[in-house]
Amino acid sequence: MHDKTSSECCCRHKDTPRSEQTLRQLRNRINRIVGQLNGIQKMLDENRYCGDILTQIAAAESALQSVGYIVLQEHMQTCVAEQIRMGNTEIMTEAVDLIKKLK
Repeated sequence: MHDKTSSECCCRHKDTPRSEQTLRQLRNRINRIVGQLNGIQKMLDENRYCGDILTQIAAAESALQSVGYIVLQEHMQTCVAEQIRMGNTEIMTEAVDLIKKLK
């Protein structure tokens, strides 16, 4: 298992590449979320009603959480499963910590 320094977090790579279908699905979802965030910014600029803005924020949060669940599922099926097969049971601690972060 790698030491988890803050600089290493952004440098690690998956052993198993994501499929083109998964990448396309994640990119599409992220692009929609970016669009939602841009829409929220526009609503703020236009001095729109607070309740409407909060509704859009909740929708963006939900969409982002859905992306997180897709990545988490893939992580469990690939990264975690591969590490367990290699005898690294400590990966379960990381997996639980990631689940807690995702809420």
